[in-house]
Amino acid sequence: MENKIKHAKGPLVWVEPDSEATRSVNAAEELSIIPDMEGSREYSKVSFPIRYGRYAQITYRDYNYQFNCNGELKFIQGRTPAWPANEWLKRTVADDWVYYSTEGYNSVFSLFGEYYLPCFSYSQNSISAANPFQTGAVAHALDSVTNLFAKIALLDEGAIPHRPGQFINRVRNNDTKKLGSRAVELHKITGGPLTVLPPDTRHVDYDVIPIVIADGCLYNCGFCSVKTGRNFSARNRQNIVEQIEKLKEYYGPDLVNYNSIFLGGLDALQAGPDLIEFASEKAYEMLHLGDSLMKGANLFFFGSVNSLLSSSDDLFRSLNETPFITYVNVGLESADRASLEILEKPLTPALIQDAFRRLLDVNRRFGRIELTANFVIGSTLPENHERSIIDLVRSCTDRRFNKGTLYFSPMDEGKTVREVREKIYRIKNNSRLPAYCYLIQRL
Repeated sequence: MENKIKHAKGPLVWVEPDSEATRSVNAAEELSIIPDMEGSREYSKVSFPIRYGRYAQITYRDYNYQFNCNGELKFIQGRTPAWPANEWLKRTVADDWVYYSTEGYNSVFSLFGEYYLPCFSYSQNSISAANPFQTGAVAHALDSVTNLFAKIALLDEGAIPHRPGQFINRVRNNDTKKLGSRAVELHKITGGPLTVLPPDTRHVDYDVIPIVIADGCLYNCGFCSVKTGRNFSARNRQNIVEQIEKLKEYYGPDLVNYNSIFLGGLDALQAGPDLIEFASEKAYEMLHLGDSLMKGANLFFFGSVNSLLSSSDDLFRSLNETPFITYVNVGLESADRASLEILEKPLTPALIQDAFRRLLDVNRRFGRIELTANFVIGSTLPENHERSIIDLVRSCTDRRFNKGTLYFSPMDEGKTVREVREKIYRIKNNSRLPAYCYLIQRL
């Protein structure tokens, strides 16, 4: 009867309601298993729930629970009318929960470049009027995980056909306690938690494999909430290879679902061309990214004003010839002198302008590279902060570009959601470059 697990053309996979797999598990109380599902193989901007790569699903009571190839819980979505339509929870490899909200699709795409607003369990989202983690629906969904694992522990392994049985064993070995310890294991490999991911990782739903090639940063700006306080130092090649070897084992069978690398930490560009090229080449080769189920390959990292200005065309020419599409996010923050002083960022408006012109130049000349810029939005900054950004963008560009995205990070919650959004829209409406809000997601 196991051959009744059927595969439809495209991403659709299901277990027939009268199959042996479903009947044997239903006897344990309305729990059904789909051990092999195939999602999209290309990241897309869509206004409906979408899954990528290979995964499996358990439906139990009010929820669909979806798991990666290691049997680790990754998604929860309610299946009753009480659950918000087209919204879901995602668990990261750092064991954080992120809630994907449509906000009624009201201006979400215009503000974020995505149809969903990611809301984080570890901080209040300062751009959202509500915190979904304070709602009963989300709290109940998270609490239900304990009941799910308790139910799975009671299943009669001998009553489940081989293929779904193998999947159930993987899930049993990844209960909530193990998932927490797995996050600790990841941070041991990378040398600690990664306090922020580049905003461009939104293009791959933040599913990146982190390889740290440098620690600390050049400036340790006073306003920054993600800095480590350490001076900049690059890691050596041996450390990078050891990370990759351990990450290959850590991700295991689920590696097939990844096609993207994040070179950490806060200013990997400062590590220099030799280390960047070495790390990206080794990662692509050792992690077999060419065999990923996902189309293409992506490389993400951060840069600073000084590291960008000191980087030669040779680096960008080399990156442009790799299998990766490369995204580098550069922290500019402001083009206003008074604002830079308040932010305790030890740079001048002239340096910010030079870096911005360099960013535009690289984007024009290298088709497989996009340099993006980060600015801050804050209630304590002078009025000229906004004007300086608008003037910078308009003075450096005489036409519209679809590269060189400007990201805006709310730096406090002193303003209402409406006021923060209005600030971003004022700049966006005067920009010849794409402009979106940037919410800090960690790993």
